[in-house]
Amino acid sequence: MIEVRELTKRYGDALAVDRLSFRVEPGHVTGFLGPNGAGKSTTMRVLLGLDVPTAGQALINGRPYTSMRRPLHEVGALLDAGAVHGGRTALDHLRWLARSNGIDRRRVTELLERVGLAGVARKRIGGFSLGMRQRLGIAAALLGDPGVLLLDEPVNGLDPDGVRWIRELLRSLAAEGRTILLSSHLMSEMELTAERIVIVGRGRLIADTTVRELAARYQRGVLVRSSREAELAGVLTAAGASVTAAPEGGLTVSGLDAVAIGELAAGHGIPVHEVRTRTASLEETYMELTAGDVEYGAGRRAEAVR
Repeated sequence: MIEVRELTKRYGDALAVDRLSFRVEPGHVTGFLGPNGAGKSTTMRVLLGLDVPTAGQALINGRPYTSMRRPLHEVGALLDAGAVHGGRTALDHLRWLARSNGIDRRRVTELLERVGLAGVARKRIGGFSLGMRQRLGIAAALLGDPGVLLLDEPVNGLDPDGVRWIRELLRSLAAEGRTILLSSHLMSEMELTAERIVIVGRGRLIADTTVRELAARYQRGVLVRSSREAELAGVLTAAGASVTAAPEGGLTVSGLDAVAIGELAAGHGIPVHEVRTRTASLEETYMELTAGDVEYGAGRRAEAVR
């Protein structure tokens, strides 16, 4: 369990996190979303004891990370894949981490194979690509077989095969009952990976819900296609629906659900070739929810420099 309770973090006069509260429970991947400067990385840093909260609490399994004697056995984290000593080999990097937490060296070999780095285990990290460093960071996060994972942008630098591998890995780990908090700006990938979503903006909570519930909240009506669309539009309008022409062809109907539309069409003998509920993508709903919380937006008027 991850619990953030009324968390506030200031850096001088800058308010990075503002009375933020949410919970991340085991058994599914929870996406952590927000514009740049929203407070995501700061929240993760406080959770991992890298920053001290100004007020409130950030707990893992009911206690601060800094109170854990062997933290790698409870929490795995990847905040910055580049924060490793380039002069060490991948093997040595994982071995000293394992030794610091009393982890068997055989676990290092096992994880290097699991993340696809066994062939470069004795090469220096300084020569690794970003994608290779991300894989090494995932291996380090999994080293102690922890029940909680915090990952900040883990798919950066990965090719499509690597992105798919991360997605399947995280979903399988969640299915084992682990608690996973995943931060990413790749909305399409988050939509495929996460079941729950926590969205923040300017350090405050905007939404804490499931991906499915969020999509349902931002329905775009029902798309209907028929060879007699003008007649169908008249029937639906008479039943109280709002009907407009869809940009991609067909009719966009609001005020009636797909079942009601199908029954009305059947009752009037009008053939229907397609009827489906249109929901906004995660990217569309995210953009709507955070529209007022984007700190650096392209195309904005720069009043401050006038």
